[in-house]
Amino acid sequence: MRRAVVTGAATAAGVVLLLSLKPHQAAGPAPVISSGAGSSGSDSGSASDSGPGSTGASSAPSAAPAPASSGGTTRKISGDTVNTRYGPVQVQVTLAGSRITAVDVVKYPTEERRDREINTSALPVLNQEAISAQSAQIDVVSGATYTSDGYVRSLQSALDRAKS
Repeated sequence: MRRAVVTGAATAAGVVLLLSLKPHQAAGPAPVISSGAGSSGSDSGSASDSGPGSTGASSAPSAAPAPASSGGTTRKISGDTVNTRYGPVQVQVTLAGSRITAVDVVKYPTEERRDREINTSALPVLNQEAISAQSAQIDVVSGATYTSDGYVRSLQSALDRAKS
């Protein structure tokens, strides 16, 4: 009889604890992480499909010209969407002639809180590395290996597209 009372009390306590847990809620659309160089704040939110609800399927990349600067050679080129273990990664490169002036990360993993923590610190580092190197030959960020790999592959596809 004593065992039944203890089991019933433990079950009731377990049910109460389970009901007190709050469900995971998505943070909403992920903001574009920009290098800040050469891009205005008004067009950084132009990627409407960059949220965590994105399918992650590789879509046909676009090469949309940016508003013309004084030389008329500034252009924005989107790289391929690269599926990583934790979610899709896609970058958009701003080029002035053949020089990388800015890199915007329009898709990146944001499903979990830890994804957001890692990517808010790693992606700006990758952006600055890409601008400094003027290529996709950059080092990965420790702790963000999968995102770094997706970033490099998307950046390389954008640069390849710019050459053709």
